[in-house]
Amino acid sequence: MHKLVNKVSLVVLGIIAGVMISLNFSAVADKTLKDELPALPIEELRAFTQVFGRIKSDYVEPVDDKKLITEAINGMLVGLDPHSAYLDSEEYKELQIGTQGEFGGLGIQVTMEDGLVKVISPIEDTPAFRAGIKTGDLIIKLDDTAVKGMTLNEAIKRMRGKPDTSITITIAREGEAEPLVFTLVRAIIKIESVKSKLIEPGYGYVRITQFQEQTGENLAKAIDKLFKESKIPMKGLVLDLRNDPGGLLNSAVGVSAAFLPANALVVYTEGRTTDAKMRLLANPEYYLRGPGKDYLTGLPDAVKTVPMVTLVNGGSASASEIVAGALQDHKRSIVMGTQTFGKGSVQTILPLGNNTAIKLTTARYYTPNGQSIQAKGITPDIVDESEESSRQLRESDLSRHLRSNKSESGDDNTNGGEPKKQNEAAGNKTKSKKATDSAKKKTAPAEFGSSDDALLAKAITYLKNSNGNIKRKNTKTAKSAG
Repeated sequence: MHKLVNKVSLVVLGIIAGVMISLNFSAVADKTLKDELPALPIEELRAFTQVFGRIKSDYVEPVDDKKLITEAINGMLVGLDPHSAYLDSEEYKELQIGTQGEFGGLGIQVTMEDGLVKVISPIEDTPAFRAGIKTGDLIIKLDDTAVKGMTLNEAIKRMRGKPDTSITITIAREGEAEPLVFTLVRAIIKIESVKSKLIEPGYGYVRITQFQEQTGENLAKAIDKLFKESKIPMKGLVLDLRNDPGGLLNSAVGVSAAFLPANALVVYTEGRTTDAKMRLLANPEYYLRGPGKDYLTGLPDAVKTVPMVTLVNGGSASASEIVAGALQDHKRSIVMGTQTFGKGSVQTILPLGNNTAIKLTTARYYTPNGQSIQAKGITPDIVDESEESSRQLRESDLSRHLRSNKSESGDDNTNGGEPKKQNEAAGNKTKSKKATDSAKKKTAPAEFGSSDDALLAKAITYLKNSNGNIKRKNTKTAKSAG
């Protein structure tokens, strides 16, 4: 048996060494000859192959080689940070479809935390949003299967499925003594990324729910429509980015460019490779995908100067934070709401062949004034905690989260303490019913943009009282995102 393990180990070690050498030569092909090829971690590879060999020879059931290697790849990426991941052919396809605004599922943006699935944000107008799923909810069971032990991809696969099929989700929520039980019906998720309306003559409202391929173009149409509908010159505009989990970078640049002067810096990135160091400007070169007419051409000139308020909250992440940060740094808009999520890292999709890919964190985002978004988020100029708990889940709460800056001290791979123990036992059917009834009573989703939207009303009042003279009040110190 020992000889068999050694033989398998040597074969696997040879294969891995060969692959790594090949990858290293490819990686340094464009560097100077002075660069040295990184040494292979022989001892670590030897340990890997010994584990591989033991599993092949001693595991209780035969295990396919492909499964072992795939899980090893998964482990490498999952261990880096909450956003790096391996995408098999199905997941890679779904990622591509998702950026186009239509996909199947429940409508939840999630991440993995302490072996369980945490909700970053429910997507507006989806089954999850309508049921009352909230940012920070901890998913502990999918149907009758405990989530503990699943990978994030496995949990996502279970939540997705054919439209009109149901799934029962058990959730632990801070402040609730018992788990909450939701039965959701899967649907084709068609996301309308831009919504708009005229609040009253002279005051417009635009909401972006997610940054997709057509978001910039749809925003331009919405702005044009609002300016034409208003019977008087536009006096104020509210841009709503609450619970917007992000999306495509070029769309974020396009949205920012609609309100900023030409060639203004929107965001820049810093990473190890040349490709990871970017400066993205309010210029068609940086927001158009391929050749085509600039969709911002022809917008009313006043869109660059009309007083603005941008609304954000703890569910505003990634691309929405880029937009809020750019408008804030250029003093183009007041930012109002609560501290944003703090997802300021760049994920690059790197195809591997066979329709698979890896999603790898390659850089950090910085606002035009040089502020890192990662694990910090955007601090509003006017903080308003009345709509939500001041302690929502944020990037800095996630284990293995990337630090704000490379120079910061501390351990990337901790979340500042032991996770809270959750009671996974939902109890008997009576308790489950109680939990479901409690969920229904306490989880009515916020109606952003409605007549009952308190923060929107405050934004409109602020615009009216400012008389076009936008100043940063800083009337309340924002609480830390960490």
